[in-house]
Amino acid sequence: MTITVHHLNNSRSQRILWLLEELGADYEIVHYQRDAESNLAPPELKGPHPLGKSPLIEDDGVRVAESGAIIQYLCESHGGESWLPATDTEEHIRHLEWMQFGESSFFVPVMMRIMAGRLGNAAAPIMPRIDEQFAAHVAFMEEGINDHGHFVGSGWTAADVMMSFPAEIAVMQGFAEQCPKTVKFVEAVHSRPAWQRAREKGGAYFIW
Repeated sequence: MTITVHHLNNSRSQRILWLLEELGADYEIVHYQRDAESNLAPPELKGPHPLGKSPLIEDDGVRVAESGAIIQYLCESHGGESWLPATDTEEHIRHLEWMQFGESSFFVPVMMRIMAGRLGNAAAPIMPRIDEQFAAHVAFMEEGINDHGHFVGSGWTAADVMMSFPAEIAVMQGFAEQCPKTVKFVEAVHSRPAWQRAREKGGAYFIW
């Protein structure tokens, strides 16, 4: 069966396409475009998901939402076992932490920054705290990249897939000079043929 990916441009969904390319899975894309002015997802996304969320995949009658769940599901169900550390290892625990960090802790200050930015001067009193928290989370991510250039172990894992989006955001938001390991990690991701194929199929993506 062909996997269907409900893909919103310029979003977390890109890393799902990357993983599918790495796994050599058969998939098709249903494209959705953000509103040019509001940058919000289109109302059509509420058809496959009540909250209008992307990414979302459908696989032989199974529907999976949330990036972490999708990545885990694809690795377990479509030949990506080597992208998951063995459960009886220390790496497994660290892997779980990064899988959660990439969609929970990191995105709290990111979303606060986005929302505060829309308030303009009204958000001035809280911006220093938001910026401090964003920078702290970026620094934590930078410190977490190991000597092999990965978040866990010596090779590519699902945690790297999950963390690719936060790393790209950090670089895009001007932290390249402070975070050289993060820059190298993003460059390594973007140099992979699977990421490049996914980028070609998924469409415009931030500044890349």
